[in-house]
Amino acid sequence: MPPPLQGIKVLDLTRVLAGPTATMLLGDLGADVIKVEEVSRGDDTRSWNPPSAPMAETAPPEAAHLPPESAYFLAANRNKRSMTVNFKHPDGLEILHKLIRQSDVLVENYISGKLASMGLGWEDCQKINPRLIYASITGYGQTGPYRHAAGYDVVIEAEAGLMHITGEPDGPPCKVGVAVTDIATGLYAHGAIMAALLSRQQTGKGVWIDCNLFETQLAGLANIASNYLVAGQQAQRHGTSHPSIVPYQVFPCEDGFLMIGAGNDKQFRIMARDILEQPELADDIKFSSNAARVANRAELVKIISNKLMQHGQHFWLQKFHGLGIPFGPVNDIQQSFNHSQTVARDMIVEIEHPRAGKVKLVAPPVQYNGKRMPVTRSPPWLSQHTVEILTQLGYTMHNIHTLKTKRVI
Repeated sequence: MPPPLQGIKVLDLTRVLAGPTATMLLGDLGADVIKVEEVSRGDDTRSWNPPSAPMAETAPPEAAHLPPESAYFLAANRNKRSMTVNFKHPDGLEILHKLIRQSDVLVENYISGKLASMGLGWEDCQKINPRLIYASITGYGQTGPYRHAAGYDVVIEAEAGLMHITGEPDGPPCKVGVAVTDIATGLYAHGAIMAALLSRQQTGKGVWIDCNLFETQLAGLANIASNYLVAGQQAQRHGTSHPSIVPYQVFPCEDGFLMIGAGNDKQFRIMARDILEQPELADDIKFSSNAARVANRAELVKIISNKLMQHGQHFWLQKFHGLGIPFGPVNDIQQSFNHSQTVARDMIVEIEHPRAGKVKLVAPPVQYNGKRMPVTRSPPWLSQHTVEILTQLGYTMHNIHTLKTKRVI
């Protein structure tokens, strides 16, 4: 499939993770993404190290003063160009206006009202380019009492319910191991931008997208939200177990952990017979139905745990294979990337970075007609494309030198 966003220009005024994830996905689909960064430091995540990629001997001398490329930044900024602009300066604002005039999409994640105070709000940009799709990613949205509050993934996890349901029943609330609210917000923003591009084909007009972490996380509560809204049921922490299905959790074995999900009576009957070697459990009134197993959760979990502790993970993986019961090992990150499915599906892509040499990244996770969209650009070093982009806007080398002298770029 040809890159569907080829010819679409995206002006990326985002940093950290939610916004950069959205714009990276647009870049994966062929859009020309121009990432505008702060002049001296750039995206906050450029300084979030260690770890960093090692510097290559062939790194360009004009970038020698910059710190190594952080692993965090590399994870969310492939298929983009980087330029630095101080748009608090009138000359910098003029550069932004020229970019807006040529862009199809602008994505920003400033606090609500901040860009408007600088002459770069939705209404300002619409006057410059009525066809512009303007996507705002914030912590809480453009209206409401929290509209001016900054948004941080871990705070939203706490405030929008996710942390309350994450962790062991007898332990404190716990954050998820990766910034899932940021990532989900980036995915929602990406989908909304695609929808707005389709809308523009019909109307010829731009759209202001209001996307935020708080509402994304509320929506992400899924069945837990529905349980409360429909039945008034307050959720609790269950660790890795499921509140409504037993057995459906992580169990220890002799040398590791296994995730097992016997989600119906047939699967439990097979498990009782072939794994626990106690077929009579499936007919026991305490375990014969899922409702009974939920009611007698502690007793059944103990029986299963005692059995699995008799052997190691490899033994049980072979034992479960082919039984039709959902199961899997709890892998560490190295094991996950060495997984035979990871290897078979080519989920690691190696790219050439001008400062770091060969760098491994996670490949785009969607295939079209059996192929992935290519990584055509490595994550850029800070200001790598400033001169290139300004030249395309009509600036001469003399103009560019003057802008550098003024610290506009």
